[in-house]
Amino acid sequence: MLDLIKAMRPRQWIKNIFVFAPLVFDVKLFDPYYLARTVAGFLLLCLASGAIYIINDLADIERDRQHPRKRDRPIASGQLGVTSATVAAIIMPIVALLLGFLLDTWFGVFLTAYVLLQIAYSFALKRIVIIDVMTIAAGFVLRVAAGVPLVDAERFSPWLYVSMTLLALLIGFGKRRHELILLKQNASTHRRILEEYNLPLLDQIITVVTAAALVAYALYTFLAANLPENHTMMLTIPFILYIIFRYLYLIHVRGMGGAPEEIVLTDRPLQAAVLLWGLSVVIIMYGPRLAL
Repeated sequence: MLDLIKAMRPRQWIKNIFVFAPLVFDVKLFDPYYLARTVAGFLLLCLASGAIYIINDLADIERDRQHPRKRDRPIASGQLGVTSATVAAIIMPIVALLLGFLLDTWFGVFLTAYVLLQIAYSFALKRIVIIDVMTIAAGFVLRVAAGVPLVDAERFSPWLYVSMTLLALLIGFGKRRHELILLKQNASTHRRILEEYNLPLLDQIITVVTAAALVAYALYTFLAANLPENHTMMLTIPFILYIIFRYLYLIHVRGMGGAPEEIVLTDRPLQAAVLLWGLSVVIIMYGPRLAL
């Protein structure tokens, strides 16, 4: 059981926190009903994404055994049997989807789309250059979209979808860059798609995506309909600047980026910036309402 849970990669479940975005930005964070529904959605996303990681490991078992870090994963190392992993990979998505539709029909639809997209990624889309990373980004967008019906969101700005898509692309291409550097001449042996990438291309894409992400978030801070009319949300832009620049520093100077969740869970300056950004968003969006 412990090996099964480990194969579900609990550390990466932090990515499912994107489902909370509609709850926060539609100003319903302190509504117990919507909060409970979003927490339930988060848990179902964790169950579904955990199953997807098992499916992905089953599909890549031979390549993972040649990777300096992934060869220690439960399935690649043999700690978790292929049969047990296969059974879990079949049962868990079915349970997650059934409960998802019981929670909310549209949430179930988005969860189904997420599962199907990730399965397609595991067996086909990850072999198509650029589409592989765009698929990863789409997974983040579907997480956000899944949270919208859970809170009956009415004022969730489309600019947030754009910002989160670009942020996911930045993380995805940063991960490809790290893999290319880490694996060097053996890169294509582990992940064939890395033959289609090189550092100059990835650095140019990262530059474009970074600039677009910053512009999209800046536009959100004064164009979104549900923000304070005095444009105080623009005060959060410096935090986003630092968060993105810190991430670029970590992947270019520190050689990190292979596991984005590890960066978030271990880098204290980045954690502090995210926390301060979150607090500033809550104060700006909820302060006037709480004062009343």
